Amino acid sequence: MSTVRSIREILTGKPTLEGAGVRLRRIFGNTTEARLMDPFLLLDHFGSDNPDDYLAGFPWHPHRGIETITYMIEGKVEHGDSLGNRGVIGSGDIQWMTAGSGIIHQEMPQRYTGTMRGLQLWANLPAKNKMMRPRYRDVLGEQVPQVMLGEVKIKVIAGEIEGTSGAVENIVIDPAYFDVIVPLHGSFSLPVKHDHTAFAYVLEGTGFFDEEKKVRIDSGHLALFDEGESVSVSTGDEPVRFIFVSGKPLREPIAWGGPIVMNSDEELELAFREYREGTFIKG
Repeated sequence: MSTVRSIREILTGKPTLEGAGVRLRRIFGNTTEARLMDPFLLLDHFGSDNPDDYLAGFPWHPHRGIETITYMIEGKVEHGDSLGNRGVIGSGDIQWMTAGSGIIHQEMPQRYTGTMRGLQLWANLPAKNKMMRPRYRDVLGEQVPQVMLGEVKIKVIAGEIEGTSGAVENIVIDPAYFDVIVPLHGSFSLPVKHDHTAFAYVLEGTGFFDEEKKVRIDSGHLALFDEGESVSVSTGDEPVRFIFVSGKPLREPIAWGGPIVMNSDEELELAFREYREGTFIKG
């Protein structure tokens, strides 16, 4: 019999100004929270119907030792990087960038009629992969498989469910990344690898998580789960849309300096020195 996960902690985040002046909500994103969320480092929820809140964007900046995953729910972001990738991701698209040994990029939201909104998740890389060759994956929304389990709709960005594999594969931390919609008066049980860190972040509506306690999680709140083989969710008089993310914890030291995350202060200092001296990009 599988063990249903209970809720370990609920996070709400706080308003944050990032990049060149983008207003967003940081759901988690410091060293203490990163140890709790291992292997995940940061989750930002950005979005506004006022272009002044996001048009300043995120000009050229470096990353090393991590992966950044941008999921555009609505709107457009123009991007470019030191690997020569250029383009625009739009509504429903995903950008999965493995910084590895070092990449310099920019992300510039474009003016959008309506509410521009999206998520950026940072995933840590294990020590043995910190200096791996950088890689970039641009996945169009139409390339993301969708699964219907009864009346529950799941977009499978990464991971596998009911025999359907996600659009992004061969990721070091063996993640699952699902966009889940449960209709009103619905219920659903999502399988999870027992020892993987797992959380649900509610985008719209209200869900009741934890089979026994029925803990209410509203839009803009994150539920971090204890260990177990499944996560249960049910709804009342409104549907719920949430992202579900899980991954294999690394249990390694974290040395974090802005956009670079390594395992020691010495590695961190080296990275910033190489960036200043122009030797950051390894080819």
